[in-house]
Amino acid sequence: MKQLRAFLLIAAIAGAQAADGGAEHVESASTMTGGEAPHTEFAIESAYLFGIFNPPRNYEINADFLTARIRWGQYLDSPGIFRGYNQIYFSLVAEPIIRGIENHYFGINVGLRYNFVRPGSRFIPYFSGGLGLGWIDSHADQPGAQGQDFTFNILSSAGISYKFNDRLSGQLGLLYQHLSNAGQTDPNPSLNLLGPQIGFTFSF
Repeated sequence: MKQLRAFLLIAAIAGAQAADGGAEHVESASTMTGGEAPHTEFAIESAYLFGIFNPPRNYEINADFLTARIRWGQYLDSPGIFRGYNQIYFSLVAEPIIRGIENHYFGINVGLRYNFVRPGSRFIPYFSGGLGLGWIDSHADQPGAQGQDFTFNILSSAGISYKFNDRLSGQLGLLYQHLSNAGQTDPNPSLNLLGPQIGFTFSF
């Protein structure tokens, strides 16, 4: 009988310790997406874009990005929907033109991204926008083509990222891109494109 009582006492103590350990584990997992926002990130992103807003020709473009992001202000202690952190980003852009008059576009883009962080959630909605410049293999002799090689770009995206762990996250969103030479040639048909975007981010 004494042995049974001793066994029950040991089991109760072990159960209490396990419960405490479980609570610590839950707390650790919940704070993985809170606390300190990542200082630096590198991302590989790709989008498939379609011409919109009455383009001069049907366009389909595979837009690929190599992006670096640096944290610029965090507001993880703020209540409400704007709890999150801001980033400055720099992207290298390479775009094979799958369908259209031109064949390729290369450029850079610099902008801001805001990440909306919810306490204990691995899902992080985001919004970003930026400006840049680049070069397209223009064909000014063809109607509807871009008038010159030098071209500006505007990028804007919104989506949601998912943190697999503290280092790696994936994202899925919608990307809008505008290409134009800002009226340096006449006509300047420009391109407006929209499509889905996917990417993977490594945080440090």
